[in-house]
Amino acid sequence: MNGQVLGNRYEVQQLMGKKAGRRTLLARDLLTGELVVVKLLSFNSDFEWDDLKLFEREAETLKTLSHSSIPSYLDYFEVDSPTLKGFGLVQTYIPAQSLEKYIKAGRTFTENEVKQIAKSILDILIYLHDRKPPTIHRDIKPSNILLTNRSGNTVGQLYLVDFGSVQTAAMEEEGTRTVVGTYGYMPPEQFGGRTVPASDLYGLGATLIYLVTGSHPADLPQKDLRIQFEQAATLSPSLTNWLAWMTQPSLDKRLSSAPEARFALEQGELKLKNNDESDRNNVLVCQISQPANSKIHLKKDENFLEILVPPVGFQPSMIFMALFAISWNSFIIFWTITAFFLPFPINIPFVLFSLPFWGAGVQMMSSVLFPLLRYSRLKLNRFSICFTWELLGFKYNRIPPAAIRDITKIVYTPKTYTNDFQGNRIEIPPKLTLWVGVHEYQLGGRKGLIHGEPEIEWLGYELSNWLGLPLTRE
Repeated sequence: MNGQVLGNRYEVQQLMGKKAGRRTLLARDLLTGELVVVKLLSFNSDFEWDDLKLFEREAETLKTLSHSSIPSYLDYFEVDSPTLKGFGLVQTYIPAQSLEKYIKAGRTFTENEVKQIAKSILDILIYLHDRKPPTIHRDIKPSNILLTNRSGNTVGQLYLVDFGSVQTAAMEEEGTRTVVGTYGYMPPEQFGGRTVPASDLYGLGATLIYLVTGSHPADLPQKDLRIQFEQAATLSPSLTNWLAWMTQPSLDKRLSSAPEARFALEQGELKLKNNDESDRNNVLVCQISQPANSKIHLKKDENFLEILVPPVGFQPSMIFMALFAISWNSFIIFWTITAFFLPFPINIPFVLFSLPFWGAGVQMMSSVLFPLLRYSRLKLNRFSICFTWELLGFKYNRIPPAAIRDITKIVYTPKTYTNDFQGNRIEIPPKLTLWVGVHEYQLGGRKGLIHGEPEIEWLGYELSNWLGLPLTRE
């Protein structure tokens, strides 16, 4: 078709894209001399009436839009020639490539560039969704997002194109809903014909996952309909969980609006939402403040968080153990001293025999002294995490320090009960576990200094917010 003039005005320069019944052409406007994009819908053997409906919808939508990152409507005309019958839609030409072409050409995007892309598209969505009624794109994917070349420290200018799938609330009320979109970038509700502004957020999240993994979202593993992209990308915990939040299959758990998504991205705050009572056992969602009379010290700012857990202090339940430990260790001291005064080498077996009892005695004394004197300190900054125990001025690492990027999840385990071998009911205190690689950083539990559920929940909430990780409940 190169050189052919359409609508008595647009001279075709080259074919830009083609699919059943539709072609996208680069053309020159003979009146203005400017390059334009002409979309053609042909009445051929592949034509369906839904195609015409979507084509006209795009034209009507572009007429009403005015945004620097959206192509402008220029013209609409009928094509009636011996070789071609149909309609043409003319819009401004944007000299840029799609994100899909960039990835296929081998380009990679840094985390900072991915965030810039996310913010730019979210700004466009804020404009679209804020219209009355909201305009929902419904087909956000890498091929529908154009990017110009890098400019200074910015990733380049972003554009959102192809509004053939757009839906407004008015269209839905008129009963003109059509299930459109692209597999892998469509949220579950869209398959059922239901579309809301949060549906576009899913498409954007899936698009960004494509950028950071280089794989089509449909080719990545899935669990409970959620895209499992974490192992295929190297990202900060904050961005990883923001993307997971954007692509939650359930609308109740997904970010609900573009402004909310942009704010969460900027702040690095991921507060999981879940209004489904059936999932209460899996995700802790309530916002919690420090319980009254709690003696735990929490210090934090943007780059630092420290939790200092003081000794539990004296408890009546310690009296029996303390008396037993004193009696046990007194007997072992008497035994060992007596053994030393026996003739050599007869005394050696007696001294060696006492060693296991010394071990038991030390353990009993530690079970009394630790709650009385031991502090636990969990320190995090933007690079590392360190967990120490402090006793009588001595400090030692409970677990080797690790990189903050290795933290994979935070798990809250509430208080439970079990039975011992005699059938007696035993309480298992609540605990909070940070999984860092193969190591567990644990607060609470049987060996911890925190036994109160309100404090454990509060600390879990604080760590979840600071790290940008969801707080999972076992």
